Amino acid sequence: SHEPLGVIANISAWNYPYFVGGNVFIPALIAGNAVLYKPSEYATLTGLHIAAMLYESGVPIDVFIPVVGGPAIGAALLRLAVDGVFFTGSYATGAKVGAAAGRRMAKVQLELGGKDPIYVCDDVDVKAAAAGIADGAFYNTGQSCCSVERVYVHQKIYDAFVDAFVAEVKGFKVGDPLDESSYIGPLTRRPQLDVLRRQVTDAKRKGATLLAGGGSLKGRGNWFEPTVFANVDHRMSLMKDESFGPVIGIQKVTDDAQAIALMNDTEYGLTAGVYTRDEKRARRILGQVHSGSVYWNCCDRVSPRLPWTGVGHSGIGVTLGTQGIETFTRPKAWHLRAG
Repeated sequence: SHEPLGVIANISAWNYPYFVGGNVFIPALIAGNAVLYKPSEYATLTGLHIAAMLYESGVPIDVFIPVVGGPAIGAALLRLAVDGVFFTGSYATGAKVGAAAGRRMAKVQLELGGKDPIYVCDDVDVKAAAAGIADGAFYNTGQSCCSVERVYVHQKIYDAFVDAFVAEVKGFKVGDPLDESSYIGPLTRRPQLDVLRRQVTDAKRKGATLLAGGGSLKGRGNWFEPTVFANVDHRMSLMKDESFGPVIGIQKVTDDAQAIALMNDTEYGLTAGVYTRDEKRARRILGQVHSGSVYWNCCDRVSPRLPWTGVGHSGIGVTLGTQGIETFTRPKAWHLRAG
């Protein structure tokens, strides 16, 4: 049989607060647990709105409790006698959360970042592939753990792909997110501007070619231009460290083997994708890539029917799918003999 874990500490993220939080607290509640829900301090009002909707739907007020505040509140949650800790955020913070939970032997699950690669084979519709991958890289201003962060393109189509990709990105309107014609909005966190500036400076210094953007924008808010580099390599932070913003590098590869090696040259392993007309080729390549989710001719996708998990610095544990419900339970083995 399966029993609820008990009380779950859900320390959630700001970038998709309804979806990311719901991937934890909804199955936790379904499985019979109580939840201490800490929304990100960058999404406090959203977190309180989530609580209000759950109460309106009939969830008891003492079964789902929002706990608002910054890092000090998250640290205090970890000192409580909770039965499970489910954290979504950066690897650096996740490692600390995992260590704290481990000392108490509480179940811990960490959904962390990614440096998600896409490989574009030489048989694709270049314009269609460029449009899809540009959307996967810059959607939500690149502030997604599963955003495309590295692009590898077969040498036969490299120049054509780069031209199509840059044209697509230059067509993205930067502006107020409440304006439906805007595609690129501001970054949520000001410190991320410094991360992107450092990556841009490093890429330029090491020989990358800047084709679009490259700097922050003036005015109120944390604005950064949609930025594209060509002629990049793995000496550059842009191709190794999580960007979490509207910056992307495109690297030329000679064949599938080199693409696979570069895709795996990372501490992360959240998502990876291949664009090709050949399904067998896609399966062969993706079968050799170390990643929790893989995509064929698409990217930046999540399905509630499929498990969501990571490899390496992208985390431990599973959300979504039937496994994402079972993770909030503990099995009990019954050994019975009639007397």
